[in-house]
Amino acid sequence: MPLTFAKAGQTVTVRRITGRDEVRQHLAELGLVADTPVTIISEMAGNLIVQIRDSRIALDKSMALRVMI
Repeated sequence: MPLTFAKAGQTVTVRRITGRDEVRQHLAELGLVADTPVTIISEMAGNLIVQIRDSRIALDKSMALRVMI
């Protein structure tokens, strides 16, 4: 299921990234790769703020839909 289904405060594991190669590469550069734990900090209208390791990243809904958990 997509990352947008996770609730604030929940920690999930990334299973795979979908989309074009450019999108997958961009998300990988942000630290979103398979088997990485991600904590949802907040959610508003499908847009997310997530914590990956020691970094917080904002993802719009279209990007978050490409991250499968």
